[in-house]
Amino acid sequence: MNYISIKDIDSLSKWVKSAIKIKKNPLKNKKLGKNKTLVMLFFNSSLRTRLSTQKAAINLGMNVMVMNFGSEGWTLEFEDGAVMNSGASEHIKEAAEVVSQYADIIAIRAFAGLVDKEKDYAETVISGFLKHATVPIVNMESAVRHPLQSLADAITMEEHKTKHKPKVVLSWAPHPRALPQAVANSFVEMMQMQKEMDFVITHPEGYELSPEITKNCKIEYDQNKAFENADFVYVKNWSNFNDYGKVTNNDPNWTVTAEKMALTNNGKFMHCLPVRRNVIVSDEVIDGENSIVIEQANNRTYSAQIVLQKILKKL
Repeated sequence: MNYISIKDIDSLSKWVKSAIKIKKNPLKNKKLGKNKTLVMLFFNSSLRTRLSTQKAAINLGMNVMVMNFGSEGWTLEFEDGAVMNSGASEHIKEAAEVVSQYADIIAIRAFAGLVDKEKDYAETVISGFLKHATVPIVNMESAVRHPLQSLADAITMEEHKTKHKPKVVLSWAPHPRALPQAVANSFVEMMQMQKEMDFVITHPEGYELSPEITKNCKIEYDQNKAFENADFVYVKNWSNFNDYGKVTNNDPNWTVTAEKMALTNNGKFMHCLPVRRNVIVSDEVIDGENSIVIEQANNRTYSAQIVLQKILKKL
């Protein structure tokens, strides 16, 4: 069993309920991971993902090894048949097979390069490990998806849901740098699995996400209109998909402010963090009583723990 996409979940509602149950007694299955090892490979930096996944593994009694490829590992070659006479020192084939000998589960974090869309959406790093590793793989954020985050988001909304069919808004916001689409993509895929929620995506024209991911989703280009009567507002920047990896709009009018949140149904503010204050969201909103970003971050442990628990039970 691998966990690469939120779509790998057979029943989102059951997993969410199980995660909430785990949260009440996180050490209940402490013996499940005894003598099992999680190897965490980071091709990019991390705070919440690293600490929450490591804590989840410890809660299950696992041993944990962490390696940062940017500063500690050989540069890897992923292309089959490559003539390795420059750059990369080791091929993914050997690397994945070797790491598999040390691990019972491998967790990987590798961001989009935001230069070559075809290469990013082919999920080069994750796909290489899936092809050559001999143990289960967990996606700690890839070029295209962040399924641990979206599962934590689902847990958080379930805990704060106050009516039968809440309205959920995913809103783009400005950022000075080009950012990946992974968090937004996985949030959209998670929302498509929610039967009892109204969902709308809002962003400037030209900032559409992949049509393969947002198919059948409602798109609203007027942010104020989208926010009307929203119960949850999830805010995230993503770089341009069509003009790939570029920042083609930095309109500060898309920053989430108290005035915009006043249009909602006393809506909860959500963000995956880290967040640029007073660029993505005003201090007043993120520090306000309706901000649940810290709870979201806490739930990252339990999204990782339910995933690891499900995999361990199949080993």
